[in-house]
Amino acid sequence: MEIAVMKKELAMVLESLEGFPHPKIKLEQYVTPPSLAAEMAVNAKLIDEPRLVYDLGCGTGMLAIAASLLGMDAVGFDIDIEALKVARKNAKKVGVYVDFVACRVSDVSVKVRAVTIMNPPFGIQRRKADRPFLEKAMEISDTIYSVHSAGSEPFIRRLCEEKRFEITHLWRYSIPLKRTYSFHEKEFKHIAVEVYRLRRC
Repeated sequence: MEIAVMKKELAMVLESLEGFPHPKIKLEQYVTPPSLAAEMAVNAKLIDEPRLVYDLGCGTGMLAIAASLLGMDAVGFDIDIEALKVARKNAKKVGVYVDFVACRVSDVSVKVRAVTIMNPPFGIQRRKADRPFLEKAMEISDTIYSVHSAGSEPFIRRLCEEKRFEITHLWRYSIPLKRTYSFHEKEFKHIAVEVYRLRRC
């Protein structure tokens, strides 16, 4: 199957997943667009062929379910129990099993290393909110796929140098975010994001 077709068909399945019933601004909860989730999951499959992936701050399961639909075992971690209920419902809806675990990112504990695929908070509400997610991912993974706001490269590079990781790939996208909170004026807003593939040196 052609890569573009694979991504398109996966995104179409992901379109059916439910979002946050009551999104929490303090957690910066936004649904990862299906097209972006498909891009990340397919890229991970083609480059790394992981058997197991972790999704830190998985929310309603978009990335973990995308990976599972491509044949990977997936574990999603999130502090929001309400979001995890939706995530389990979403996984069942599309016929996959994902292990969803309720815990703080700082409390994530695993027995084996695996590829992490995640969309952490961008730090709009709380500066550097993405740092704990990256630090945990660097603790439990040798390879990481992570979404960040445009312009994050200097911060990512500094952290990589500190933790002995390197940036192997950097993809740039403009993604549509649906109106999620009352202060959003438009139904959709396009924002620039960067997806990094990080690898332990």
